[in-house]
Amino acid sequence: MAEILVGTSGYDYPEWRGVLYPHELPREEFLAFYAEQFSALELNYTYYGMPDEAQMTSMVRRSNGKLRFSVKANKSLTHEVSVSAWRSDARAFREAMRPLASRGLLLSVLLQFPQSFHYEIDERRYLDGLVGELRDLPLVVEFRHDSWQNPRVYDAFRKRGLGWCITDMPALRRLPARRAVVTAKSAYLRFHGRNAESWHGTDARSRYEYRYEDAELAEYVPLVAEIAGAANLIQIYFNNHAKGNAVVNAQKMRILTAGI
Repeated sequence: MAEILVGTSGYDYPEWRGVLYPHELPREEFLAFYAEQFSALELNYTYYGMPDEAQMTSMVRRSNGKLRFSVKANKSLTHEVSVSAWRSDARAFREAMRPLASRGLLLSVLLQFPQSFHYEIDERRYLDGLVGELRDLPLVVEFRHDSWQNPRVYDAFRKRGLGWCITDMPALRRLPARRAVVTAKSAYLRFHGRNAESWHGTDARSRYEYRYEDAELAEYVPLVAEIAGAANLIQIYFNNHAKGNAVVNAQKMRILTAGI
């Protein structure tokens, strides 16, 4: 049966004081405290700035080696791709992952593409090239356009050992529908909230300011049980970080999936 790890997307949020962190806890001790509560963390600051080996080594040290990580790829590889620079950016990112990979603490590298990234020939060629540059890393791909939800993609992912990210998002046109898809040894779920009105806006905070009701989380228990039969590991992360909602929902999901 699969090992199930539940965590949050990011951890360095001062507003989580009183929800996860004690009010008096210094911010530089957040990661160590998080590592006492959860065993997995999805790093997303790496999307905004290219990480390096020193930063990843610091992550290991500050978490006392207790955490395993999924690391979101830098935006230069998914959203702001330069034809002349993306290969060197991919190599820099791959090098940065060494401190985690060498210690067995790198669960995944998440390639999250925008909704404008469609199932077209140029996009498919780029993805194939990027996967080649990031070889030897445990890759998971998240799409925001439903054209990628087809058997040909699933088969290609299985042949390459690429993970498929199952997402919970608003039920809007052309966003991917929820499907129990497993294409690698590790299955992956991300919860973004269901704020349909603000999803396409520019205010990221309002987009992800959503707290799942217990009943909404319970809907996923059968899906998790289903994919547990096809994967060795299931990673579940909550990206609805505003007001500490991700912490509350992650703690509840850990309880709901404990018996699987």
